[in-house]
Amino acid sequence: MPFAQPKFLMALSLAATTAVLSGCNSYKPAPQAFNQATIQPYSLDSGDRLRITVFDQPSMTNTYTIDQAGYIAFPLVGQVPARGRTLQQLSGQIAQKLRQGYLRDPDVTIDVDRYRSIFVMGEVGQSGQYAYVPGMTVQNAVAVAGGFSSRANQGAVDVTRKINGQVLTGRVNISSAIIAGDTIYVRERLF
Repeated sequence: MPFAQPKFLMALSLAATTAVLSGCNSYKPAPQAFNQATIQPYSLDSGDRLRITVFDQPSMTNTYTIDQAGYIAFPLVGQVPARGRTLQQLSGQIAQKLRQGYLRDPDVTIDVDRYRSIFVMGEVGQSGQYAYVPGMTVQNAVAVAGGFSSRANQGAVDVTRKINGQVLTGRVNISSAIIAGDTIYVRERLF
């Protein structure tokens, strides 16, 4: 009977290890749509502030913020839906509305004045809301948030991103690109 106890402990240890490792697999790698979203033309959403210029119309040239409903309030034409559109699509839409009885041939250009924020949470120096800069990676976002804490898993982080109206979460490495509006969560390492 002296061998029964070590076998029992070994089986118990194996069961515990399997349970811990199966918990690690609860998050899947980021879906393919994550990578595609970083190379697509920028998609506008609530919180983006736009610099809209209408050539030869100084009273219409101004900055406009996309509201929580996804619209901008533009002079003469009223509410214009902006959520999910690219800069080019929105400028075409505004020009088309201005052609309907307001201006003969409007020339509308749009630039992003300020992107919507990103959020960095978990095992970082200071969790919070931070300004997004085009070309930012997970590593840049973590650096802005005070770097990794001493308990952080520095190999991979979870990113939550809105893609085509759906909110998706996936695990990515720290060199992955992020987009405006992303939420980055740095997990605690197991060992």
